Amino acid sequence: MKPTQPVKPNRDVTALLLSMSRTGFQGRKLGESLGVWTRMVEDPDCTIFMGLSGAMIPAGMQNILIELVKHRYIDVIVSTGANIFHDTCEHLGVRHYLGHHHADDAALFEEGIDRIYDVFAYEEEFRGIDAEISRFADEIAPFRGSSREFIQVLGEWLREHRPEGRSLIATCAEYGVPIFIPALGDSSIGIGLVMARRRGVEVDIDQLADTDEITRMVEESKKTGVIYVGGGVPKNFIQQTQVIASIHEQNLGGHAYAVQYTTDAPHWGGLSGCTFEEAISWGKEAPESPRVQCFCDATIALPIVASGLIGSGVRRARRSP
Repeated sequence: MKPTQPVKPNRDVTALLLSMSRTGFQGRKLGESLGVWTRMVEDPDCTIFMGLSGAMIPAGMQNILIELVKHRYIDVIVSTGANIFHDTCEHLGVRHYLGHHHADDAALFEEGIDRIYDVFAYEEEFRGIDAEISRFADEIAPFRGSSREFIQVLGEWLREHRPEGRSLIATCAEYGVPIFIPALGDSSIGIGLVMARRRGVEVDIDQLADTDEITRMVEESKKTGVIYVGGGVPKNFIQQTQVIASIHEQNLGGHAYAVQYTTDAPHWGGLSGCTFEEAISWGKEAPESPRVQCFCDATIALPIVASGLIGSGVRRARRSP
């Protein structure tokens, strides 16, 4: 039995999180998550996959994610299409605005304002980006490839044509971090590509190629670590790589490290709240893996833990593959 150690206020975020890891409840889990993520970064054999769900970019997490890429604290991103669409909007000068969750949504609709909880945006500006993506499809057509290939080309295009902009996808293109969007059609990027397709533009996102590509990345890694922001499709897309690999007679033993920040509870039976212990039964997580799930809003957890990582000065044990 080790006694808890009451946490004290501390200007040093890294030290604060270390202290929190010796307390209880979700504060302890937040502190422990820094330790597991640090172990991934320090392991020269580990490839780190991040599953990014929700609406993190509209909620202001763009710079946090960019810095995680620049510090090489993540190697591969699997995201919802919405996050990457909003990221593209920001790069092209379309902003998200401080709103309020108590609003007359019928009045907002009349004014052409979209609401994402307490964040507002102009629908007409979003449709302008839909059209920009549609025009981009014209430039690269005929195109057939994985979402990873498509987003890489889009990121390179943004860097070349709008170098003054800032975005996660442009940063990932620069640093060689692949982004997969396994449900790309379920986003405004998909809307833009449908606009192009209806004009006869040849563009086809091969989602099965996504599944094959990311599984091969896992198969070629000595170890894998996972960071899940929320759950949903990005989480399962990464989790199932272990199952696919085992079907092809590559029993990798499950992910070697695992961290998740989620507000979903396991007793509802959904994947977003599913525990890593349950995932062990599927062979998705290694039974002995250091793992922690923090039941906390990611817009609280990510800035704090990212600040703790950067503040600690931990350096990546090797370059990303």
